[in-house]
Amino acid sequence: MRDMAGTVVFDPLLPWWLLAVVAGLMGLALLLAIWRRLSGWGLRLAAGAVLVAALANPSVQQEQRAPLSDILIAVVDRTSSQSVGDRGVQVDQALARLRAEVAAEEGLDLRVVEVADAPGDGGSPVMAALAEALAAEPRARVAGAVLLTDGRVHDLPLAPAMPAPLNVLLTGREQDWDRRLIIRDAPAFAILGEEVTLKLEVRDEGAVPAAQAGMAEISIAVDGGTAETYVIPTNQQYDLPVVLPHGGQNVLQFTVTADPSELTDRNNAAVVAMNGVRDRLQVLLVSGEPHAGERVWRNLLKSDPSVDLVHFTILRPPEKQDGVPVEELSLIAFPTRELFVEKIRDFDLIIFDRYRLRGILPTEYLENVRDFVRDGGTVLVASGPELGTADSLIRSPLAEIMPVETTSRVIEGGFKPALTDLGRRHPVTAGLEDLAPEGGWGRWFRQIEITARAGGQVVMAGADGRPLLVLSREGEGRMAVLASDQAWLWGRGFEGGGPQLELLRRLAHWMLKEPELEEETLTADPGEAAFTVTRRTLSDTPPGPVTVTRPDGTTEEVRLTQKRPGLHIADHPAPQLGLYRLAQGDLDTVVAIGPPAPREFEETLASGEGLQPIAAANRGGILRIEEGLPDLRAVSEGRAAAGRGWIGYTPRGAYATESIRIMPVLPGWAWALAILSLTLLAWLREGRRLT
Repeated sequence: MRDMAGTVVFDPLLPWWLLAVVAGLMGLALLLAIWRRLSGWGLRLAAGAVLVAALANPSVQQEQRAPLSDILIAVVDRTSSQSVGDRGVQVDQALARLRAEVAAEEGLDLRVVEVADAPGDGGSPVMAALAEALAAEPRARVAGAVLLTDGRVHDLPLAPAMPAPLNVLLTGREQDWDRRLIIRDAPAFAILGEEVTLKLEVRDEGAVPAAQAGMAEISIAVDGGTAETYVIPTNQQYDLPVVLPHGGQNVLQFTVTADPSELTDRNNAAVVAMNGVRDRLQVLLVSGEPHAGERVWRNLLKSDPSVDLVHFTILRPPEKQDGVPVEELSLIAFPTRELFVEKIRDFDLIIFDRYRLRGILPTEYLENVRDFVRDGGTVLVASGPELGTADSLIRSPLAEIMPVETTSRVIEGGFKPALTDLGRRHPVTAGLEDLAPEGGWGRWFRQIEITARAGGQVVMAGADGRPLLVLSREGEGRMAVLASDQAWLWGRGFEGGGPQLELLRRLAHWMLKEPELEEETLTADPGEAAFTVTRRTLSDTPPGPVTVTRPDGTTEEVRLTQKRPGLHIADHPAPQLGLYRLAQGDLDTVVAIGPPAPREFEETLASGEGLQPIAAANRGGILRIEEGLPDLRAVSEGRAAAGRGWIGYTPRGAYATESIRIMPVLPGWAWALAILSLTLLAWLREGRRLT
């Protein structure tokens, strides 16, 4: 349907200022005629007015207009929180009804904009989407907007100025309820053996069933291990005392038991990564006799400020009888009972450096050392030629836990230590070859002949490929034997030296059960939108795929790529924010991408509270979809656009101009004839020829 509209426009023959001067002069002439009482002044006025009008050149502009349809914008919230319950079905039903209502209205079009989660856990960017949709349409045609959402909008300050009503159709149900876990405070570090307090809260929101109110069941697992379950009160802060079990990263996983009737369990879990640090590492170094490598051990351990070193060197064994009175000696007596009976459990690591049985440590004290290892302690034996003699530690109660057997043979001659096939996979020695100087590691010149017992892990070999460094697990503790006393050559840089510091650091950390040096581990390191899966193994067989469970419960398999022997890695995308669970065989772990409960699941109950001021300012309202799908009505500008069972839009009456026709009001000859006629009549009137 088209219509015509006409307006008068001017295209003056003279500039407007000159035209104003002409009109002024004619006005003065008119005043003169009136002052002289000329009878034709009225006709002169008419002639002057016609002349000015002719010079203004008036024209009639006619437009042919085509009316344009009005536009209704529908912003559909498809973010993660809209996937809980039957909100997705509610949105689909409401959108279908809105399409049908718009189709029934003549001259009204619908624009649908769907909104997904904002990048970087930004929540629901509904207002940004509305602003973009509004900018894409001519404002003169926008007759209104409808938001189909649960009301949990996270960019309310970006709400645009609306030229028409704004209404909200709210998903969700009045009887919905949800339970979520909130970690109020969790330190990033904790000292091993000391209690640290985590502050957490289990919050219930909505129509909580009476059977669930008041208490909640929460399970806590460390590093994917066996979970312990507790019952704690809801809706109040709970202080949870925690003692970290080991150094390095400890992954604490908290899970609140979900009820089938709650809205979602996506916010029922949380992961806290805490680094366990040792206040001071207590090391006991017992040197059986002075030798070149003793100073290297002492300097190495003293250089670490986190190590408390107790070092004794046996300078005067009992068999040494030189006649010097005891009161004249400046030696400190070896406090054997205090160290090996009273305080043995205070040490983290005991090192026997070229120690031999001389009666200084009675058998019962060495039995304490054996039990110390079986109960979780660690012992390193750095041996020299004495390991194969009759007074060797191998002939003490420690023989029950030592991973080697020895002969009396001492191999003399230069050799270069080398990693075994197992050593290239074992975390204590893997990659050490990359630290070798040009030309390889420097040589050692003495080694004790040993053989590994069952369970012993030979990670380094020496002369003729014989075992040089052997590791083993004994009970809850760990044991290591280094079959040479010449590691100090590496520390001195002989022939380029070798990675003595890194080797001994790793060895100590492995013996202290640091997780990053475990032989069989499955770990995951989070990134921004991905995580790295790392699998360590001593097996020659490549590990199978890792099963990954996403936050939404779906599973997938990740295949690993060997980076080096014993180390398999894969980078895997994480399209969803939340908690991922990884499992392979009897190993499992968890990793959190972003917060374990994304912003979309911090508050899951549908609510129009935040949108109410915006809807009211734009003459709209908030209607719950569960109460019925509303009708669509046209309302006049300035009138309320929402009511019980209906929402409104304001017709804008926009149009497009298809053609323009401009015609002069009078042709030029008609203007001239009118001016001459009026002037002649004025002259005749003044000459009394016309009464």
